[in-house]
Amino acid sequence: MVKNSSPTPYEIYLFHQGNLFKSYEMLGAHPSKEKDQKGVRFSVWAPHAVEVRVIGDFNDWQGCAHPMERIEDSGVWTIFIPGVKNKASYKYEIVTHYGEVLHKADPYAFWSEIRPKSASRVFDLAGYKWQDQKWQKKKKQETDPFNQPQLIYEVHLGSWKQKKDGSFYTYRELAESLVAYVVEMGYTHIELLPVCEHPFDGSWGYQTTGYYAVTSRYGTPHDFMYFVDHCHQHGIGVILDWVPAHFCKDAHGLSWFDGTPLYESGEIPGWGTMKFDYGRPEVRGFLISNALFWFDFFHLDGLRVDAVASMLYLDYGKESGQWIPNKYGGNGDLNAIDLVKRLNEVVFSEFPQALMIAEESTEWPFVTAPTYAGGLGFNFKWNMGWMNDSLEYMGKEAIYRSWHYNLLTFSFMYAFSENFILPLSHDEVVHGKKSLIEKMPGDYWQKFANLRTFFGYMMAHPGKKLLFMGGEFAQFIEWRYYEELEWKLLDFTMHQKFQKYVRDLNWLYRKEKAFWEQDHGWEGFQWIDCHNYQQSILVFVRWSKDLDDFIVVLCNFTPQYYENFRIGLPCAGVYQEVFNSDLAEYGGSGKRNEGQLSSEQKAWQGQNFSLAIKVPPLACVIFKKQ
Repeated sequence: MVKNSSPTPYEIYLFHQGNLFKSYEMLGAHPSKEKDQKGVRFSVWAPHAVEVRVIGDFNDWQGCAHPMERIEDSGVWTIFIPGVKNKASYKYEIVTHYGEVLHKADPYAFWSEIRPKSASRVFDLAGYKWQDQKWQKKKKQETDPFNQPQLIYEVHLGSWKQKKDGSFYTYRELAESLVAYVVEMGYTHIELLPVCEHPFDGSWGYQTTGYYAVTSRYGTPHDFMYFVDHCHQHGIGVILDWVPAHFCKDAHGLSWFDGTPLYESGEIPGWGTMKFDYGRPEVRGFLISNALFWFDFFHLDGLRVDAVASMLYLDYGKESGQWIPNKYGGNGDLNAIDLVKRLNEVVFSEFPQALMIAEESTEWPFVTAPTYAGGLGFNFKWNMGWMNDSLEYMGKEAIYRSWHYNLLTFSFMYAFSENFILPLSHDEVVHGKKSLIEKMPGDYWQKFANLRTFFGYMMAHPGKKLLFMGGEFAQFIEWRYYEELEWKLLDFTMHQKFQKYVRDLNWLYRKEKAFWEQDHGWEGFQWIDCHNYQQSILVFVRWSKDLDDFIVVLCNFTPQYYENFRIGLPCAGVYQEVFNSDLAEYGGSGKRNEGQLSSEQKAWQGQNFSLAIKVPPLACVIFKKQ
């Protein structure tokens, strides 16, 4: 990216209208050449500042050497400094109306010093040569993400694996090891916890200071480009957790940037972070431009938008009397709603194949409906209701599950109201909630059997899938951001077998179109039995677009084993057990249905045909017509 001049009047006009959707081309630090001199053009928006200066390692951090020029009444300050090199460290020295002198990182910086240092660094994003043309071509051909497999592995880069001395692997090193693992395990996408620059490791990246700066913990922006490129070359999409809901209050960041609340509209109760001022055009442009920036320069395939509910509601986390209704008397934040809609419209106009995923935890309607139909315009939403209900059910001892059967079936009351992703995310394995395997009741064997059954049920349930790292080999301790996963558990047989189970289940999902081809409507799903609460058994069908290509799924949520258990079938034929979570190779008891199974013309469970089968204890069994 080369900026050959100071901001133009037209750019400034669009910026103040909130319609400069590539504001990162106008603001920030851009290596350039002016009047035959190489250097850097610095531009920053600080409308209430009395004076703004550039300080850095190129002027011994003495701001008097490089005062910036204010462009008339625009609030934008700019200067070209010859001789400044790529990767130079800098900040803006801002003099406020109150006589304060603030040292601020660049809101549009593309790279930063590694914490605890906080200066921005000049970085020329140009120069990386992408090799993902085949991936981009394939993505344009697959224009409908709803009818494609989507199996997401959620990752925190700093704690997936660490070096022996506890230091981080770089983006380039992770490109080799992490991508190879994800490919082997059968995932289609990696979702990264935020990699925007953040000062505190314990925020996991969700309290950001550098929205345009990929964190220096693991390398340079070009190194991160290499990581994404390597993913694409191996058929893996990359989704980034993105946080437009709030930002941290660190002194060098966005908070009170020019001595006034420039980017913020107040603090979010209980979080200790600042809420963006969604009604301010320049802030709207900052956020929409940032979303485009990650797609544009880093070839990302999607954004998972964090904490959408905190944006949408004026009374989020507030008591009565602490908030003012909108002009219609409601609790919706009209500015935030408008921003979200505009965000999705702009992203899809520029990147039609993008995944825009809302982490929205309430019953807000039409989250994944188009904006022209009154929706928010996302194309996917996390199904938090399914996650909460199913984990509550799985946490109960098997003897009590019959009284809570509705926790399994209630999700189908709304399963097709949005385009859902079923998430088992990092949020469910922290803060005393226990790891997934520890949530499961019973003895050692039953814990693994329960989790295998749960994963099988999740895979067969309508909706795309997401699993946080460590869950695939049944890590026993909660996730700890400061140390690597418990890979040593793979020295133990049950964990080896469980990892093999997840790998085989993933590849079965990828192979069988019935799991994902009609994920978002009743045409892809049919109940066989959703009333057997006494035995805690579910039976249902998943259909592909080819009506002769379907699978029949049975989940048994108790340790009871059944011989000659009859299930209804949608049509006559010869069936075969194609998957069984109770196989000995997965750590199960080895109860299985072998050979070819011919249906009988015996009406059962509302179907004209049926089949007598073995039902293993605590197991998910899948049948397919041959």
